Amino acid sequence: MNGTYKFIFLLCLIACSLSYLAAEDGDAFNFSSTSQSLLAMSTPDYLVTPGDLYRIGFFAGTDEISYSFIVDSSYRIRVVNMGVINAEGLTYLELKRQVESIINKNYPLSGVQFVLETPGTFSVTVRGEVAGTATVSAWGLSRLSDILVNLTANASFRDIEITSSRGITKTYDYFKAQRFSDMSQNPYLRPGDSITIKKLSRSVTIQGAVNRPGTYQLLEGENLNDLVTTYGDGLTPVADTSRIELVRFVNSESVSGDKKFYGEQAINENLPLNHLDTVTIASRRDLIPVMYLEGAIGVPGTAGTQVSQRKEIRFNAGENYASLVRNNRAQFTSISDTKNAYIVRGEERISINLNPILYDSAYRSDYTVENEDILVVPFHQFFVTVTGAVMSPGRYPYIPDRDWEYYVALAGGFDKERNSFSALTIRDIQGKERSKGESVPPEAIIDAKNSSFLYYFNRYSPVVVTVLTAIVSYYTIVGEISP
Repeated sequence: MNGTYKFIFLLCLIACSLSYLAAEDGDAFNFSSTSQSLLAMSTPDYLVTPGDLYRIGFFAGTDEISYSFIVDSSYRIRVVNMGVINAEGLTYLELKRQVESIINKNYPLSGVQFVLETPGTFSVTVRGEVAGTATVSAWGLSRLSDILVNLTANASFRDIEITSSRGITKTYDYFKAQRFSDMSQNPYLRPGDSITIKKLSRSVTIQGAVNRPGTYQLLEGENLNDLVTTYGDGLTPVADTSRIELVRFVNSESVSGDKKFYGEQAINENLPLNHLDTVTIASRRDLIPVMYLEGAIGVPGTAGTQVSQRKEIRFNAGENYASLVRNNRAQFTSISDTKNAYIVRGEERISINLNPILYDSAYRSDYTVENEDILVVPFHQFFVTVTGAVMSPGRYPYIPDRDWEYYVALAGGFDKERNSFSALTIRDIQGKERSKGESVPPEAIIDAKNSSFLYYFNRYSPVVVTVLTAIVSYYTIVGEISP
């Protein structure tokens, strides 16, 4: 067996021995790990931190060596009796290599293992534009962004100071980390750090036809061009730069703010902006003509609680009503009377049956959509109303092919004191009178007439008697006083 094979055989033997010892004695090399320790060991730039708990295991000949130690604030780590390492500023991987190097020099092929059992924790102070000065717990992978909570409305993300335990102060712009992934502006926190959140100097809002509308904190010298191109990430393809609206509150003569209008030149000249300005870039979509869908549309309520609704719909010039209705078919429900819909166009009313449009994909309407059109869809509810001389007037569910007697019976029948000879009228939803021999349609009104002689006699006889009594009394009195 040559030297190479002997070396491979020896490594295998050591690996088998370590596995056996770990199975026999769970304490020897059973290094426990939390999710934080696993994350720290898998992060290349995790810095050794005071409070870190590390564990070393290796073989010194046939003797098993295993022990743990905690890094203190001096960062000096003693590796058994073989040497001392200054771990300040070292990452976990750098410290691991140095520990392994020291042990392997003294005990070749010792199978050294070095792991982080528990990361250290520490406190940092946060002050400035926060709800209150606070001491916050952190660990080696905590970043500046982790403590940016409970900030006031005036907190600046562009001017944050971190003062280290050694008194060195650096300024960070968290916006660059957030927008451009510049993680140098979102640093790891270290023991003894003091974070100061400064007050913002200028905050402006951009909305409308830009790729990233929102409220941004501008730096000194940044104005409209920077707001549009950098912060707003440029104009959208439908932006109308001839219609730029600026609302200004700071240094405004009006309580409600001054509104001014600008063109594209304002962007090119980098128009100066004030704190709390609001800039709106208009969209060419705003100029697209609009029509309204009104009536029995949207989600229906429960029986008897439906409310007429109105929806604004934008359309392209020359669009046919067939395509518009199909594109909005989800607006129609079981209570939508699509057959009797109509278009209100100025003073004109145009009837349009939507059923062929909805159920025939090849159908094309005779009408094109015009600006400010109103397409009204009436309600079509399955009730019949019974009024007048019945015992229980009201609305009753519609049943197909039923005559008037069915609905009068639902209403408790005729009030015999008020109705004689089943006198009634039936009118459909259009107000057209229907005969008794026809079936009653939905939304018809059955009106039982007050046709009883006794009803009218009982109703008006007290009045007649009172009037006659007054007349008789008058003439009696007159006759008595006459000479």
